[in-house]
Amino acid sequence: MNEAAPAIPAPESDATPYTRLRLDIAYDGTNFFGWGKQPPPLRTVQGTIEDALAIVFRRFGVIPQLVVAGRTDAGVHATGQVAHLDLTDTQLRSLDRPRRGNMGGRRYDGPASLARRINGITGLESDIFVKQSVIAADGFDARFSPLWRRYEYRIADNLSPRDPRQRNHTLWYPATLDVDAMNVAANELLGLHDWAAYCKPREGATTVRTLERFSFRRTEEGIVLAEVRADAFCHSMVRSLVGAGVYVGQGKIDSSRPADIRDERSKGSEFKVMPAKGLSLVEVGYPPDDELGARAELTRSRRELFD
Repeated sequence: MNEAAPAIPAPESDATPYTRLRLDIAYDGTNFFGWGKQPPPLRTVQGTIEDALAIVFRRFGVIPQLVVAGRTDAGVHATGQVAHLDLTDTQLRSLDRPRRGNMGGRRYDGPASLARRINGITGLESDIFVKQSVIAADGFDARFSPLWRRYEYRIADNLSPRDPRQRNHTLWYPATLDVDAMNVAANELLGLHDWAAYCKPREGATTVRTLERFSFRRTEEGIVLAEVRADAFCHSMVRSLVGAGVYVGQGKIDSSRPADIRDERSKGSEFKVMPAKGLSLVEVGYPPDDELGARAELTRSRRELFD
């Protein structure tokens, strides 16, 4: 006779207290269709991690879902992605079972073990790695609490080495780029503006952002590295900004033109959006712990551009 399937605990009520955990995540975006979960067979970062969470918490009802700092597009990488998830007391306690082997007097840290469990499920050769999992500070929201996000974009022009090991993380561009001219253009773009000309519009979403840093430099290895930091980014904004800089560096448009395009709020076909593979989310900046909640509330309110 077949054994009866184990009973699945009933979902906990809306009044159930939750504990929020912060995850710090790195991934190679080459083989992902972006961050956001999509129906099979499309593989995404969120979907892969939540599949692992489904295994970890399979005995405890509803599987926790991830909320992320920045929803990266297909092919975009990350070394400093941040997400959070909320666990019921039952789910949190399930992480506290003692680890195998002698702890040598050390205290077992259940929340920290979640990162190890996810990494164990995804495997040693995985293109995702959860760097840490910790109980978040009060008021922390991975999506709404950040002060800024920072991206880097790697370009190998005609003066750069061609390293096949970096082919999925560096754009090979067949021209010689004038980095000084690119920086002139980048500097003129800084500030609070409407970036509609540099974004793919989404219904109901604002395109007003504060661009805090934008610069290009040639690294010691000879790669042209773009650094872009803003309070937030709209869809395709970083790759569009880099594309405008590349066209300035190649002499196809004047260094003053990217700012004019921004103010005209219409890009047309003057430059191309750069491919995803050169782009990485490298850091998300948060305020001090006692300011996390206030920052989240402020960010939730829609930004408007005032004259």
